[in-house]
Amino acid sequence: MITVIRPGTLTTVQDLGRFGYQAWGMPAPGVMDFYAAKAANLLAGNSTKAAVLEMTAEGGTYRFEEETLVAVTGAQAEITVNGIRHTTWSSFLVPPGGILHIGTMTQGQRMYLALQGGLDTPVVMGSRSTYLSAGLGGLEGRPLQAGDILFAGNYIKIRRHPCQVPARFQLAMENPWQLFVTAGSQEDWLSTKDKRAFYSSTYTIEHEVPRMSYRLQGPLLTSIQEELISEPTGLGAVEVPASGKLFIVLPDHGTSRGFAKIAYIIHAHFYKLAQAACGDKITFKKIDVDTAADLYRSQETALHCLIEELDNNSL
Repeated sequence: MITVIRPGTLTTVQDLGRFGYQAWGMPAPGVMDFYAAKAANLLAGNSTKAAVLEMTAEGGTYRFEEETLVAVTGAQAEITVNGIRHTTWSSFLVPPGGILHIGTMTQGQRMYLALQGGLDTPVVMGSRSTYLSAGLGGLEGRPLQAGDILFAGNYIKIRRHPCQVPARFQLAMENPWQLFVTAGSQEDWLSTKDKRAFYSSTYTIEHEVPRMSYRLQGPLLTSIQEELISEPTGLGAVEVPASGKLFIVLPDHGTSRGFAKIAYIIHAHFYKLAQAACGDKITFKKIDVDTAADLYRSQETALHCLIEELDNNSL
């Protein structure tokens, strides 16, 4: 049993997503940083599909009633267990009655806490992920609050020992963040001038609707004079409303929206959006679909190599 003493800024239960219901208006919410969440579960001996805590900006404080192997990945922050320091991208034991504290994030914006056995919360439509807008999934469909009780599951895939993840398995932090994109479905609707501005400018993340969208500050793209009839919208879409101010679609987005899409952030670079904070700078670079697929395969290969080293007790 884990008691939430202080939940941090925005801490929710998430897994890899809720799929198969978008035609009925239910998005596939899940972790923002797929790579870090998968790595945390591997360190804890879980399936990569197990539920984790996604912590934003500040981690929080938690009391563990039983000895538990935990893993923390993603952003950088001060981590202590009963006052003893630990590092991110590592796994370690929390003793019975132990207090785990994760402070304010100093580099990056989201951290992932995996417990050996996963988090045992109700499965709703095939997922434990929290969808905040609908109050669904996770723990009562909401962020964690002080006094909440969580339980570790019994879904242990393999027993692991505490270890530190080498730097070669960690994805690079940046600022400015260079985001690779593929062409959006309405890219041709924009003028050559607007497209040139989009790919040559530096934008600033101005505002986040939590887990739904980022609003960007930068050059306005004004060649779209009206909104579309609503159509399906995928994760990572870079949208151009009639105002010309850009938005980026995050996991809790509505499944259909009425804005032109100039580009889509590639899957392998979505971790950068997860780790970018308001005020951070971003740029866009267009690549082809084959290159995007190669980059995704490279990340999956890195995770497989991490599994091999864990299995061989090399870490």
